[in-house]
Amino acid sequence: MRRLLKVILSIIIVIVLIAALYFAYVFIAYHRIGDGPVTVQGKGEGELSAGKEYKIVSWNIGFGAYEDDYGFFMDGGTQSWAWSKERLDANLKNIAAKLSEQAADLYLIQEVDIDATRSYHFDERIYLTDVLTDSSFIFAQNYDSPFLMYPITQPHGASKAGLMTFSKADINSAERVELPIEESLMKLLDLDRCYSKSRIPVSGGKELVLYNFHLSAYTSDGTIANKQLQILLDDIQAEYNKGNYCIAGGDFNKDILGDSSKYFGKSDIEYTWAQPIPEEVLAGYKAKLVAPFNEASPVPSCRNADGPYHKGQYVLTIDGFLVTDNIKVNRSDVIDTQFKYSDHNPVDMTFVLK
Repeated sequence: MRRLLKVILSIIIVIVLIAALYFAYVFIAYHRIGDGPVTVQGKGEGELSAGKEYKIVSWNIGFGAYEDDYGFFMDGGTQSWAWSKERLDANLKNIAAKLSEQAADLYLIQEVDIDATRSYHFDERIYLTDVLTDSSFIFAQNYDSPFLMYPITQPHGASKAGLMTFSKADINSAERVELPIEESLMKLLDLDRCYSKSRIPVSGGKELVLYNFHLSAYTSDGTIANKQLQILLDDIQAEYNKGNYCIAGGDFNKDILGDSSKYFGKSDIEYTWAQPIPEEVLAGYKAKLVAPFNEASPVPSCRNADGPYHKGQYVLTIDGFLVTDNIKVNRSDVIDTQFKYSDHNPVDMTFVLK
């Protein structure tokens, strides 16, 4: 009996040591990427012009994994990886084709994996650059996670991912601007939040400053995303004061319709992670929120990925744009894909630089 107890105690000590070493590894490996310049690749075609209509598309592609039968473990589902290499490859090709089909002048794309366990270490940028040709483009990394051992049955693993911006006109320069994140243990589950900032020349000597962002969702109190938004708005205001045009687009992780259930109905399960943007956050800025919406045929931009897409699932609009008042917005809408390729539908906007 004494020998058995010693064996059991030894096993427990080994397990505790392994767990301690793992947690030490996670905390030691954790880091923020920081501010810095971003390399511009590809080649656009000159500059933009005032008075001409342009089209922009924004899409969180969910690292190519979120097909309509997918549920992610952090949203209440069971999956932590894409279904398979074959399905991931096919879905990424479908995403790229859908983007190319939009024939937009500007693209803002979020959750593009470059080397991640969850996406079988595919470099997903290649799928996009193969179809969005004749463009300048940038990649700004916003995720560099150590190996996460949860869920135990299929560990999420290590992830590197980011934001991609494409422009038919030249991008003269670009940078990554770091945003604050929650400082509790939740930081280990959050992305390394940032926004990218691209400068595109406009005839007459001005610039279109184009921002691509993905704000925080997995926080304990929701105020971090408001702080992130205020930092972004301060930057936009500073560029506007210089005489530049500004468009910011991406995933707010906020209910930008205020109460999406008024348009899409109540869900079977109520979630609170996507709150409205408080009015005081936007007050005082020369930038307005553009929420993609068609009153005659409203379509949500996001579903909660707690399981396969189904009637009664929590849906809402969290993807959209911020636009300075020297830009005229002609229309903005959600492109209805029935969530076949991602837990987000792409959103678009047509605009004119005044």
